[in-house]
Amino acid sequence: MDDSQLVRLACTGDRGAFSVLLERHYARIFRMAVRLLGDVDDAEELAQDVCVALVAKLPSYRGESRFTTWLYRVVVNAAHDAVRRNHARCRKQRDYVEVRAIERDGQAVTAEELVWLRWALDQLSDELRATVVLVIDEGLPHAEAGEVLGVSESTVSWRMYEVRRRLRALAADDEEMVP
Repeated sequence: MDDSQLVRLACTGDRGAFSVLLERHYARIFRMAVRLLGDVDDAEELAQDVCVALVAKLPSYRGESRFTTWLYRVVVNAAHDAVRRNHARCRKQRDYVEVRAIERDGQAVTAEELVWLRWALDQLSDELRATVVLVIDEGLPHAEAGEVLGVSESTVSWRMYEVRRRLRALAADDEEMVP
């Protein structure tokens, strides 16, 4: 059974269908929460909150996009809400996907470079970080990331360009400071 069918059944009160949806997508919800919040404990709490909220939110899924696209949006919104509620605590959370992507790609990265990259990514806005998570780590095409974020595909492309530009500028500033 596909996700849309499961959603329809879950909306009629079918607990089995709802359980299948949760089993199928919990890992995705949790993974996104970890990447957006940077803290496993906060991510577990957020993932649980999203799962509980899905009971009420499922009827708002209209099937205009893939269920996973809609679900990404729910998780991104929940993460933004969590960050707004506890901004000070979230400042230390920035253990980002790019670091893992670099490590996964087998590129040799020193501990110092990883610290710098984490710091540099921390300088980005929440919107740029969310875009990076969806495009780089989740591998979403710009059009789908735009659907999740509620912006156009060209806005996602601009944001990724802006991320690269800002990281290059930060790197150049750091190089100028080294004697």
